[in-house]
Parts: sequence; C-alpha cells; structure tokens
Amino acid sequence: MDVSGQKAVLVSNARGRSPFVIVCDHASNRIPGKYGDMGLSPSERLSHIAWDPGALAVSGRLSELLDAPLVQSTVSRIIIDCNRDLDAPDLIWTLSETTRIAANENLDAAERQYRIDHFHRPYHAAIETLLEARRHAGQDTVLVCLHSFTPVYHNIARPWPIGLIHGIDTRYTQALLDALAADDPGLDIGWNEPYAALNGVTLTLEKHGDGRGLDATMIEIRNDEILEPAGVTLWSTRLARCLETARQARKEAMAV
Repeated sequence: MDVSGQKAVLVSNARGRSPFVIVCDHASNRIPGKYGDMGLSPSERLSHIAWDPGALAVSGRLSELLDAPLVQSTVSRIIIDCNRDLDAPDLIWTLSETTRIAANENLDAAERQYRIDHFHRPYHAAIETLLEARRHAGQDTVLVCLHSFTPVYHNIARPWPIGLIHGIDTRYTQALLDALAADDPGLDIGWNEPYAALNGVTLTLEKHGDGRGLDATMIEIRNDEILEPAGVTLWSTRLARCLETARQARKEAMAV
C-alpha cells in the first residue's frame, strides 16, 4: 500500500470457478500523489508510456465472460514496471521510446527499494497467493497475461492486431494460435510479436506460469483495436472462445 493509502494491486473475483486466471501488469496509469506529475504532460501520462490502454477493459470483460479471477496492478509503469525483473535496466524507466522521464534519473537506493517494496512485490505476492490457493483447492489453472501495444513504434508500423508470446513452454500459446487462426483464418497473428522473451518482457509469464508448471500465455493486442467498447467486446468474446478451445486441445493432447 502506498503513502496515499491506495492498494498497489487489486484482485477481483478471486473465487472464480474458471480454469483461467487473468493478470494485467500495466492496467493503470495512476501515479501516486507523492510523485506529482513526474514532469510529464497530461497527454504523456495518458499514453502507452504510462500503461497499456485498453488492456484492463479487455481483462475485466474476460474475467466476467469466463468467471475468471483477475489480478491488476494499480500503479503506472512510469513508477515501476511490474513485468520486469528487479535487476532489469528498465525496471524503472528513464526513457520510454522518445520520452525522457527525468524524474526517474539518478534515483537513490532508498527510493528504488521503496518502489519495489510498495508496488512491485505486492503485485507478484498477490498473484502467488491466488495461485497457491487454487493449487490447494485442486483447481486447474491456465495463466493469461494481458497487454496492449502501440500501432507504431520508432516510426515502424506494427501490422498485427494481436500478438502471442510464450515463455519456456510453448505448448499452450501454440494451441491458442491454432484456435485463433481457426476462428478467423484471415487474422494476422504475430508470433512473439511485437516482443519476445529475449526482450525481457516475460517476467510475470515465466515467474508464475512456467515457474509453477502451468499452461500459460501472454497476449498483446494492438491498442487501437480496443480503445472503444465495440473493440473490447469483439476481442474479449473472441479470446474467451479461443482460450477455451486451446485449453481443450491441450487436454486432448495430454490424454494421448
């Protein structure tokens, strides 16, 4: 909990009966009051450098459709990126694409540790607590990490409306790709796009998915697809269908 008394993480529908657990690392652009505006303009604080626009809306709708628990960070990645290892150079961003975040430059060790202790660790602890409770209850779990990405990065267009990223175990992500392709044969699906594990973006996926031996995947949706309610509905209903199709395919494969 930060000095304003707000929780660093929210868990919704913790007792959901679904085999799926949805996590949203970059759900919020909230900057705790002690940090002011971080020297950033209102438009910058609303942009992708601060959060994943649309990701929480899709995550919330998926939680409803699937009766799935949802874990979300409530703090902007400008403060600390909950999807980075503690020793990652971009755990606390000083430059995001072309935007300098001067307020994060030359942080002392005490401030860095404060952010880890109050924002990063509580988020991952909440995920672990939920997953451990499900294990004790004998519930199957498929971990789904939901993100969004920008249509253009460093002046290069990104054509895929959706990208799938796998951790160490590729099997569930491959099954999801197959399900999406069958659901819409014309869909341009990025495989390890616009990022891959080699880019250091799979902490949550690997720590809580691979680390527990769970089926798991990371989904990236291009944010211009999910900024309006119609797009959120389209993608959440499509993903609800295809996540379940992929789960059934994995069950059949394991039964052989």
